Amino acid sequence: MKLFLPQKTLEEWALSDKADLADGKLVVKEGKSSHSVAPAVHFSKLVSGEDTQGLLGRVKTTTQLQALNAEHFADSCIIGEAAYEVVEGYITEVQTAAPAGKGDGGKKKTQSPEADLLAAFILDKL
Repeated sequence: MKLFLPQKTLEEWALSDKADLADGKLVVKEGKSSHSVAPAVHFSKLVSGEDTQGLLGRVKTTTQLQALNAEHFADSCIIGEAAYEVVEGYITEVQTAAPAGKGDGGKKKTQSPEADLLAAFILDKL
């Protein structure tokens, strides 16, 4: 499961000593877990032009932005003729387990305990 963590939220967590970024990882103090992160942006608003790439509401890593020939600076991003307002942050991927559940034909996915802890932490703090 992929999660986007806004920079502002991470700064608040760091100030309250709940979590921090260290060596490319999000270190959550509660539960003592760490998760790899990559810089990313969330496309929150189209400022001008048309959203021909379908980016509104999506998250792209800096590597993906380079592939799109995007011009990204602070809270703005220009791709071709379109200008967007973006939220800077990080994306992390939490491993999930997919054991078969009773009566679901093996199609139900459940998260690992580590994913549950991170998701609960994030939901509680947002």
